[in-house]
Amino acid sequence: MTKRTVVRHKTLSASEALDLPVMFDVWPTLGAALGIGRTTTFQLAREGALPIPIIRVGRQLRARRSDLLNFLGLQDQGAAKVELAAPAEESDDAPGVEPRALVEQPTKTMH
Repeated sequence: MTKRTVVRHKTLSASEALDLPVMFDVWPTLGAALGIGRTTTFQLAREGALPIPIIRVGRQLRARRSDLLNFLGLQDQGAAKVELAAPAEESDDAPGVEPRALVEQPTKTMH
């Protein structure tokens, strides 16, 4: 009887997942987040069977942090800050924002 070796892969904690860059490598990062090995990660990516969309950049396979966090059921704290800041930037009534006056531009006439 032969002895089987069980390979344990390092998995990401919730805080490590939240600290990921906006885009990251499918291997080792996504594999670690999902707790799967290199071969399985690339096989699932090739088959389109990973639980989040994969983006091909040249020969690299990349994934978005927001997609991974949504799959894991975690709140993307960076995105929440951006969403809270957006309404103030869009408003003309925001402090320090002066509305621009319309300026008429002369039109060229053809003779």
